Amino acid sequence: MKRREFCRTTLAASVAAAYPFMMNAALAQTSVAAVSLDGGEIELEKAAIREFAQQLNGPLLMPGDDQYDYARRVWNGMHDRRPALIARCANTEDVRQAVAFAADRQLLLSVRGGGHSWPGKSVCDGGLMLDLATMNTVTADPATRRAYAQGGALLNGLDTAALQHGLVTTAGVVSHTGVGGFTLGGGFGRLNRKYGLTIDNLVSAELVTADGELRTVSAEQNEDLFWAIRGGGGNFGVATKFEYQLHPFDRNVLSGMILWSIDQAREVLDFYGEWYAGLSDDLYIGPAMFTMPDGTSVIAMEVVYAGDPAAGEKELAPLRKIGRPMDDSVKIQDYMVMQTQEDGTWGHGVRSYAKNGMVKEITPALIDALIESFVPDPRFAFFTHTSGGAVGRVDELATAFPHRNAETMIAVIGGWMDPAQDDESMAIARAWFKQLQPFVGGYYDNIDFDGANSKGRNYGPAYDRLSVIKAQYDPGNLFRLNRNIKPAV
Repeated sequence: MKRREFCRTTLAASVAAAYPFMMNAALAQTSVAAVSLDGGEIELEKAAIREFAQQLNGPLLMPGDDQYDYARRVWNGMHDRRPALIARCANTEDVRQAVAFAADRQLLLSVRGGGHSWPGKSVCDGGLMLDLATMNTVTADPATRRAYAQGGALLNGLDTAALQHGLVTTAGVVSHTGVGGFTLGGGFGRLNRKYGLTIDNLVSAELVTADGELRTVSAEQNEDLFWAIRGGGGNFGVATKFEYQLHPFDRNVLSGMILWSIDQAREVLDFYGEWYAGLSDDLYIGPAMFTMPDGTSVIAMEVVYAGDPAAGEKELAPLRKIGRPMDDSVKIQDYMVMQTQEDGTWGHGVRSYAKNGMVKEITPALIDALIESFVPDPRFAFFTHTSGGAVGRVDELATAFPHRNAETMIAVIGGWMDPAQDDESMAIARAWFKQLQPFVGGYYDNIDFDGANSKGRNYGPAYDRLSVIKAQYDPGNLFRLNRNIKPAV
């Protein structure tokens, strides 16, 4: 698939191409070309745009406005899209107004939380981009062990607010990721074996649904929506606030990386395949394979031990006896060292493509495939997100997240800066992952570019219920720029 084929539709591209020649909102003659939900061309009247802007507390931006090009940028440099309008929402009422404006006009709508959507779903060509970036406050209450995050907050803010009170919840592995899409998709992190996925720690949320109404969802209120948003992604509305359960936590944890040269991959992975099933919930550890900038290829184990460091040292001891490690940085250090170590590698503007899949068991055949498929190129890496533990003890249908029985997630991820490398790089990543495909069942929605969702197979037995809830709260499929769940007929 060529980059242009997944970055924009043909019609949207033609509309977007016209934008550099359009005047800004203040000077537009009568109307602005835009794209409808079904991909057709529509016109937005100048008077309607002006009225919409007056209803907002935050700015409404159009091509030509000073902040437009800044606001439309998202983390992944692969996505260079041009919305007709960008509503930079200052509060929940702005979100309601933006949702109503899009729904009334059947205008294509994208929702940007932290802007970290790997496939670029948070920005659209020719539609309305609803931007939560300034709604980013996070607070923590040590008395109730709760954290409260607005929909545009980042994971760094969630970690920081909780840790200053000696508390924590499961958050992801790149700290400038937004809480919104990350949470709604499930939420893998370095503490999920001990505390469960992020959705397992979600107590409540505030959600603006397609009718413009603000709904509180929890185990006691709008229970069907609460079930659906825990794994069902952004299909059901715009989350403007999250409430999380926090846990006591000593931020000085045994953590770091152990590296071996790639020629020891067989020895390390064979050991890991026998060893991992008996690990405690406190130990998050999983293999990665990559090539460093100097051309040295390695197999690595990322370690976070969320318990007594002395016990962690004992549990890690067998691994440290395997092969000849070229580096071992595992030590007692601040948890945020690990939580921010990937931030530079996956910094804003990198062009990135990812494929992933869920694995129930690390078998000898999978280990063979991991070794044989490895590509020694600094642009690419193989990663895992270790699951099991507390994640697997939640009933399969207790939330909409469909992969409770997976032991790990495996992913092939590429990152580069030159647009001329797009097609070649995506082809390499796809070919690498194709060799791992026979060992996976389903994928993690949050990071996969082009995973198929034919008849909702990735949601398994949860899909039919999700589809019914979608029909109840979003029958027109306004929230469609996601791994979409079709409303039940």
